[in-house]
Amino acid sequence: MRLRVPGDGPLVIGHRGAAAVAPENTLAALEAAVAARADLVEFDVGPDLRLAHSPREVPREQVSLDDALDFLRAHEIGVHLDLKDVGYESEVLEAVRRHRLLERAVISTTWPSTTRSFARLAPELTRAIGYPRDRYGVSRLRWPERVTATAASTLRQAMPLRVPVLLHRAHANALALHYTLCSRASVAAAHRRGAPVLAWTANDPATVLQLSSLGVDAIVSDDPAMARTALEG
Repeated sequence: MRLRVPGDGPLVIGHRGAAAVAPENTLAALEAAVAARADLVEFDVGPDLRLAHSPREVPREQVSLDDALDFLRAHEIGVHLDLKDVGYESEVLEAVRRHRLLERAVISTTWPSTTRSFARLAPELTRAIGYPRDRYGVSRLRWPERVTATAASTLRQAMPLRVPVLLHRAHANALALHYTLCSRASVAAAHRRGAPVLAWTANDPATVLQLSSLGVDAIVSDDPAMARTALEG
């Protein structure tokens, strides 16, 4: 899927559907993302092919991958699947193809082995390598508290050198980067390799506008309607 039209602003991606509006990874959240005019809707896919961020974060209303794809297929919206583990790439790809959504799909993961598998199985697919993995703790901390700001600043300064390594090692053709680590230099480093940058997760207008000014190609938000309004305003 083409993640940005040259000359236009960044695309808006609804995070876990629209997690600020409805319970994440549910059909209600997917519906909210569609209603918010998101360009793509992102959701988490576990090894059991159900929508959940982790085995400890399973929504009360469990949704199968097939049900999610069946719903989204009827709407003019991109489909962004975030794989939370390794080893079920073939099953996910089969489902995407079965619903005839390959041209509208983006796959993301923090596991390089997963993007390498998709590069082999479907080289035409947009494959985003995510950074950082949760073990770095950046996404769990409130920013810009002093400790978090220092850690993020250190990582952010190193990112332009890490970007080519990440993309090469993962055989990825897109980069999903936490918003605190985005900079003009990192975005430029990805663009030099032909890789669009997806920034996650921006939940206030100021952050959305800052990311847009850095040249990112897509902004992931729990509140896609807010992100859309900020960009259009």
